[in-house]
Amino acid sequence: MPCRLDVPQNLMFGKWKYEKPDGSPVFIAFRSSTKKSVQYDDVPEYKDRLSLSENYTLSISNARISDEKRFVCMLVTEDNVFEAPTIVKVFKQPSKPEIVNKALFLETEQLKKLGDCISKDSYPDGNITWYRSGKVLQPLEGAVVINFRKQMDPVTQLYTMTSSLEYKTTKADIQMPFTCSVIYYGPTGQKTVHSEQAIFDIYYPTEQVTIQVLPPKNAIKEGDNITLKCIGNGNPPPEEFLFYLPGQPEGIRSSNTYILTDVRRNATGDYKCSLIDKKSMIASTTITVHYLDLSLNPSGEVTKQIGDALPVSCTISASRNATVVWMKDNIRLRSSPSFSSLHYQDAGNYVCETALQEVEGLKKSESLTLIVEGKPQIKMTKKTDPSGLSKTIICHVEGFPKPAIQWTITGSGSVINQTEESPYINGRYYSKIIISPEENVTLTCTAENQLERTVNSLNVSAISIPEHDEADEISDENKEKVNDQAKLIVGIVVGLLLAALVAGVVYWLYIKKSKSASKHVNKDLGNMEENKKLEENNHKTEA
Repeated sequence: MPCRLDVPQNLMFGKWKYEKPDGSPVFIAFRSSTKKSVQYDDVPEYKDRLSLSENYTLSISNARISDEKRFVCMLVTEDNVFEAPTIVKVFKQPSKPEIVNKALFLETEQLKKLGDCISKDSYPDGNITWYRSGKVLQPLEGAVVINFRKQMDPVTQLYTMTSSLEYKTTKADIQMPFTCSVIYYGPTGQKTVHSEQAIFDIYYPTEQVTIQVLPPKNAIKEGDNITLKCIGNGNPPPEEFLFYLPGQPEGIRSSNTYILTDVRRNATGDYKCSLIDKKSMIASTTITVHYLDLSLNPSGEVTKQIGDALPVSCTISASRNATVVWMKDNIRLRSSPSFSSLHYQDAGNYVCETALQEVEGLKKSESLTLIVEGKPQIKMTKKTDPSGLSKTIICHVEGFPKPAIQWTITGSGSVINQTEESPYINGRYYSKIIISPEENVTLTCTAENQLERTVNSLNVSAISIPEHDEADEISDENKEKVNDQAKLIVGIVVGLLLAALVAGVVYWLYIKKSKSASKHVNKDLGNMEENKKLEENNHKTEA
């Protein structure tokens, strides 16, 4: 604090004092103008805190609130005393305000203490303001109640400000930040310090319940486990509910989930849940338990005789339209099998498969293993080699199980090579033997399976004797080709007949038209002759 006086030439000494509240002085420092010595009065509160310079500027270290006084600089001459007062103001910035004693939660439509905003060690005292989402909260009866109090520490003389807020929350306050601030005065004017944000958990009652189904209800199939989950939109959410199952009027008390295991098709229906203490607040959903039944008749291993009829049916019963696929030996068929007269190629493993495409994992299949049996049938053919040196005898055999073929020769002759067999396909195969007989011989072919033993013989003349050859048996493939060719020929013949018929009709119409035209021409010619005769008669009459 500088001494706000001009130093006179005849100065004797300078002194500093401060005034008590009652106006009485307390001297604290003295400095002589001649000896340049400084003396400090025995004032405990300023012990070791004062410093007086040569120009009578007084410095006070470690400022305290008690230093806020009226200090006076005195310059003394032999005949006068000059005084200049300095009023000292002391400021202390308060601590950052903090919201304490916060409520664990707030409840809608209830006036409840939100917390206390505290700011400490301020001088002079300050004021506290509350904010909701940045907007100042003003007291409002029954909705906003603010209580402010301040307290001074008797030792430090610093103020602690406390403001409590009671607040009536609504659902609009969810996730809304609350803050507070302290407004205080410093050397340069008014200052404001804000607290950190505080967000409170808002409790509100349940206004609606919903029910969820896991897995999703459009994909539930027999054998699944269903989890029903009931949810209330309150905070905190309800922990217990009543679950109502189809056909059961009484609810089942449970937590927010209810599990049904290994459901069957009769579990299809309406499922509901409600609050325990408010049964009118209810949610419902419809669950369809999808099912798929398949019945194949006949199924398993079936043995039939060749030529028999075998009706086959694959019956499907499902909760919605199902796809059906037939497979034979792992190859997809174009249509379901039907056997009016069984053939050996009909034998195999048949599978009827069905599935609900919208429901993952819901598929069924049944299989039929068809065995077509037949007694051995034999047909023998012979063919002379173009060189005339050998003859080939073929024994065609048909039957299932595969018949064993055995050859016997009656008479003399030489065998050129061993018998040769074809692959066994669709119940058929053949065995052939090449011989070069010098005399007439008889070849016997014996075919035998578990059903029967069949024998057939063929007389073969010596190679020196010409004879009629028998054509080989037509294979199934060739039969199909022949049938196709026959169908083609029949088609061509039918086409030609139709063309001839059309041509005949056209020709008949043409002839009929021509005859009609001729009649008209003859009639016209007749009329001309009559007219000519009439004219001649007229001339005769005139003459």
